[in-house]
Amino acid sequence: MALKKKILIRIGSLRHGGAEKVLVTFLKNLPEDKYEIDLLLNLYSGKYLAEVPTWVNVLHLNKGEMITTNRLQDLPKKAFRVIYQSVLKKLPDLLYQFILKGKKYDIEFAAIHGMRDDILNSPQKSSKKLIWIHNDLKKTELYNYTDSEIRKFFDYDKIMVISQKIKQDFEDLAKTEIEKNKITRIYNPLDTEEIILKSQKQIVKTQDLIEENRLPTFVSIGTVFPQKGFDRLLKVHRKLLDEGFQHNILIIGDGYDFENLQKLQNELNVTETSTLLGFTDNPYPYFKAADFYILSSRYEGFPTVLFEAITLKKKIIATEVSGVNEMLEDGNLGLLVENSQDGIYQGMKKALTEPIIFDNFTKNLQDYKMPFNLENSVNSICEIIDNL
Repeated sequence: MALKKKILIRIGSLRHGGAEKVLVTFLKNLPEDKYEIDLLLNLYSGKYLAEVPTWVNVLHLNKGEMITTNRLQDLPKKAFRVIYQSVLKKLPDLLYQFILKGKKYDIEFAAIHGMRDDILNSPQKSSKKLIWIHNDLKKTELYNYTDSEIRKFFDYDKIMVISQKIKQDFEDLAKTEIEKNKITRIYNPLDTEEIILKSQKQIVKTQDLIEENRLPTFVSIGTVFPQKGFDRLLKVHRKLLDEGFQHNILIIGDGYDFENLQKLQNELNVTETSTLLGFTDNPYPYFKAADFYILSSRYEGFPTVLFEAITLKKKIIATEVSGVNEMLEDGNLGLLVENSQDGIYQGMKKALTEPIIFDNFTKNLQDYKMPFNLENSVNSICEIIDNL
């Protein structure tokens, strides 16, 4: 019997983000006798921790909830975490000796692009290096990667990307065929059967959405931070209300910008017509009950949430960010709008004034077949790991 490959996977935490959810879905669907996996978290925190298979060895640098404020009482702990992680990043030998106990790995895997340097600086030079890119690094307002910074990813043995757009960006920067061959497009593992099953569960709070004679409801889901554009969504909501278009907004998710979004909600005086639900481990009944799914993002890599919307045959409005054209088949499966506040406004106004235009999208969704399934996605990633 072949020896199990020893794999180190690194990610910041298992809080409620798309990359975190995708990683846990992947781990849950691995055969437990195939690999020996250490999952190292910068922060032992997150809603998805409970879903990690018991055979995966979970390690951490810090423990506890993420500190998103600068309250005086939180500063010492926050400073300690930053300094501690910084020291281990600069002196990786200490990390590998004391946290990882001198274990030797066959593969070291950065599950998000933010772990690029942590894995590349590993003292274990003989291990194969694998990275999973979930974001359009050229578009991100938070990162603003230059071409020379993106070129550093070619130090990896294999670069997994989640959309054709990101693949093309990397290929454009590749200088040799060897570099170009390092890039591979992988569909995110998505458990469509689980999504459908969970959407059928009745949750008391959904009654507000599904009562008779209710107003049109738009739902949006994601980690609450500027990338997702929920601020734009609330401002458009206010504008449409002022123009006499009655409707409701439901935003599902949590994140470091949640308090700012609540503040904006109050400033706009839309607390009666919009709901900030926070995180829920089963958003799908809300998803299913709403009339429209709206993606208001400023940028994305390949928004998995759209495939969830497609799975549930929702009427979709989405800003033209990376991956969306590909997922919605150039507007065949949903309404594509300009990536701006006005674009979101025009899309929502259309939904409220000309709902009939969505009938064609709905018809196309009935005949739509996912370009992948969970098993194929997991097998594709396993094949990459096995061949490294």
